Amino acid sequence: MQFVVHRDPAGRAASHHIARADLAPFGLDGRVEQLWLRALNDGSHQVACIPFAAYGIALGDIVLLDDEDYVSEVVGTAWHRTLRLVFVPGLPADDLRAAADGIRAETGAAGLLSEWEGDRLVAVDVPPDVEPAGLLAVMGALVEAGHARWEWADAMPFAARS
Repeated sequence: MQFVVHRDPAGRAASHHIARADLAPFGLDGRVEQLWLRALNDGSHQVACIPFAAYGIALGDIVLLDDEDYVSEVVGTAWHRTLRLVFVPGLPADDLRAAADGIRAETGAAGLLSEWEGDRLVAVDVPPDVEPAGLLAVMGALVEAGHARWEWADAMPFAARS
């Protein structure tokens, strides 16, 4: 099994713990994403990271877990969206660094939270009251140049493991 991990979760606190989201329902057989969660008093949990691979889950959403600590259902939404971008393999190091710096500058200027997995994948939290026009322009230019691919994580609904 291959794990997708969050080394620096956007909402991490000492009291949070890790649960898992099976990525097989999204075409990623044999992969599991470790999600940081905050336990709520009613047995549910609030997502405290920005998902890199799971669909239909965003920062702040409320989820339930099964007996094996896998996310089984999204029961409440924070109405946040996750925008993800991955750089294509083989992008020269200088181009990669400049593109990543551009994304970091734009997310910082817009006050958006982001998480990076290595230097090639970024997940950005877009709250419901924010229109990320500048970030979309930066990412769109990278995609148009053939340097990256991007997607919204709500392009598919969440699906629990079978």
